[in-house]
Amino acid sequence: MLIGLTGLYCAGKNFIASLLEKRGVPVLDVDKLGYRAIDAEQDAVLARFGSGVLDGNGRVNRRLLGERVFGKPEELAALEAIVHPAVNRLTDAWIVEQGGKACAINAALLHKSSVFGKLDRIILVEAPFLARLFRARKRDRLPWPVIIRRFRSQKGFTPQYFSGKADIYRVENRTCPFLAGILGKKLENRIDEILSGGVQ
Repeated sequence: MLIGLTGLYCAGKNFIASLLEKRGVPVLDVDKLGYRAIDAEQDAVLARFGSGVLDGNGRVNRRLLGERVFGKPEELAALEAIVHPAVNRLTDAWIVEQGGKACAINAALLHKSSVFGKLDRIILVEAPFLARLFRARKRDRLPWPVIIRRFRSQKGFTPQYFSGKADIYRVENRTCPFLAGILGKKLENRIDEILSGGVQ
């Protein structure tokens, strides 16, 4: 069984990934593969975006690169054309290494992955707007206008997942420090339902 795990910015994908791993389901973080791909394709990145995206050690600074492409569809498409093929190769190799056992692919841009058409189930992680807003501020420490632009850039995110053949399972992640125990237990039950093929 091949599971896709995705969700809006700061919906809490990584927390759901930890619940899957707790149940013996290996999870590949494709966003981290993206970092490896950028390092591997550094020459191509520099040829397209210039040396202004380098840090003091001569390596690509992902934040500077992100600022260069964010909100610019043409620039973003150019970066994806460099990085995605390498990420897809690494993803496919990892799946083969799992030997056919249940595993999960955790990716913000899951619909653009080479595995999208092969998924059996997709876990779509959702969270209230305000919860995501304050998680983003706490985690990334970005200015409010930047966070809002990131939110707006994901308009129309959810519908594209219903075009595939995989079963879609929505997971509402409302966890917060004050109710972590109660809400965490509900999420664990929901993950158990999904793994057993229960209610969508």
